[in-house]
Amino acid sequence: MKLLLQRNVDKLGNIGDVVKVAPGYGRNYLLPRGLGVELTQDNLNRFESMKRKLIAMEQETKEKFQVIAREIEKADCTIIANSSEEGHLYGSVTARDIARQLADAGLEVDAKCIILDSPIKEMGTYKVKVRLHPDVECDVKVWVVKGGEISEAGKKSQPDTEYDN
Repeated sequence: MKLLLQRNVDKLGNIGDVVKVAPGYGRNYLLPRGLGVELTQDNLNRFESMKRKLIAMEQETKEKFQVIAREIEKADCTIIANSSEEGHLYGSVTARDIARQLADAGLEVDAKCIILDSPIKEMGTYKVKVRLHPDVECDVKVWVVKGGEISEAGKKSQPDTEYDN
């Protein structure tokens, strides 16, 4: 199946490229999401008239994601997890957990954008890649700490108050 791309698609092509894809990939993924249209003379003519608008829209989206990427790199992501004495987590930290923690910090990131080779199963500090756009990637620093460490540190930093009754 030949398609004319209307958006940049990672590992496939850029706006205006004519690509040959498997029929299922085209029908079930690219066409419904508006990433491409069937290659016909009518669609080619329509694309030429809309080309500048599509390229400008893609550039605007890319710039928006670049701003978000800078904010993500500044953000702190601390995940509190239950672990054994040796530092092995009883569960694992996944992309969904990191996305939820970033959302709590006010940064909406789709879990699909967070690239983990495998789930995190040890306590420690990790550098995790976030791909917001095919051309925009950033790193977020993720601290995985034991459940009691944060609460004890928080208690020490708060002043002791006594109540007179």
